Amino acid sequence: MGAFFEHYFDLVFGLVLRLLGDRTAAEDVTQEVFYKVHRAAHQLDTSRDPAPWLTAIAYNACRDLWRSGAHRMARKSGSIEDDMGPASSLTSGTNPEHELLLDERERLVREAIARLPEQLRIPIVLYDYQGLSHQQIASLLGIEHAAARKRYSRALGALAELLKDSLG
Repeated sequence: MGAFFEHYFDLVFGLVLRLLGDRTAAEDVTQEVFYKVHRAAHQLDTSRDPAPWLTAIAYNACRDLWRSGAHRMARKSGSIEDDMGPASSLTSGTNPEHELLLDERERLVREAIARLPEQLRIPIVLYDYQGLSHQQIASLLGIEHAAARKRYSRALGALAELLKDSLG
């Protein structure tokens, strides 16, 4: 289990952090996800990639949190964390001004994603950050493939609207 945790922690935590936009909540939900995995370890099919299974557990844990009254209250008073990860790491030979602009652009995009309604935020996070296909997203959300593509398209439109003034 320790090796499993080490291998998949970044995947689960990254997904949960991007969905929730709050580091403390993401830490709690990630812990809950791995607790559920530990309890269901006997059901794990070692011949299959566990990433889709983990993604489904993480998404469902986030959805449960969103439905709770405590999360709605915290979301109204909290803000997205600035340290969700830089756009790229500084390496020797790069232009620091360019790197700073990339980091600022990524921060603006993260904040805009966090302001999207849950229904629109989820397809962007799952497709662009987790690398799931529209078919996988449709399966995870229990909707048709065409509906997943449409929801993603609407999400991009809403994101563009939020970013039009700040990114021009």
